[in-house]
Amino acid sequence: MTEDNRKQPILAFDTSTAALAAAIISGDEVLGEIQSFAERNHSVYIVTHLKQLLADCGVTEELLGAIAVGNGPGSYTGMRIAVSAAKTLAWVWNKPLIGVSSLEALAYGGWHHAARDESATLASVQQEGSAEWVLPIMDARRGQVYTGGYIMTAAGGWSQFAEDRIVLMKDWVEHVAALAAEPSANVARIWVAGDLSLHEAEAIRLRQLVEEAGIEVRLLTYELEGRWVAQLGSEKLRNGELSDTHMLIPNYTQLTEAERLLSAKSVEERP
Repeated sequence: MTEDNRKQPILAFDTSTAALAAAIISGDEVLGEIQSFAERNHSVYIVTHLKQLLADCGVTEELLGAIAVGNGPGSYTGMRIAVSAAKTLAWVWNKPLIGVSSLEALAYGGWHHAARDESATLASVQQEGSAEWVLPIMDARRGQVYTGGYIMTAAGGWSQFAEDRIVLMKDWVEHVAALAAEPSANVARIWVAGDLSLHEAEAIRLRQLVEEAGIEVRLLTYELEGRWVAQLGSEKLRNGELSDTHMLIPNYTQLTEAERLLSAKSVEERP
């Protein structure tokens, strides 16, 4: 990777959710962005949409500095589509490849979306020196969610305090409430961001569990945007955190049903 790569535009995309989220950024400038909601047809439209995005931005493959891709967790098929496309393009175009947590992009984008709309209240929290937690939520069926824990400090530092995982939402709520109750947490506000249609009741229960500690819980319905995959990818590029073009795989967080059955069969067949 050269210094030029860091200065050139970055193409980023994610198909781990119902949305094909893609963007091209140059530095802090968003050159173009798309969100296409076609969960069952990502494989049909992804190449067409990316080609159109590049054309609309006037960016050719020669001008690109890198490719960033959301590698999950999320939809099994969706993750595979984005990662396969990104690996192919990075190899054919000879570009650096950066894998980005789809959950982190959801959390990062959700927080900035809230910051844009509620700058005054966010500023007041930060002035008090407290941190804000962001819990990204993607439905994983059967009462489960793909989630993780991210933190924005009063000084503007962004980091992860709980690894990406799949967990029952009710168990996650209780775990987060226990973490927030620790004196060292110093958290003033918790954002639950993402698709809350099936998990709003548990998010409200989190609010009830932490309200005595003076912690505010906000619910934010938010769809992943490609610009935040790109921004996180850009930061990784600056830090030299590149993915292996041939070895990058989606973050499944657990075995698929077919893999579990195959594993169980293998155990049964052992002598």
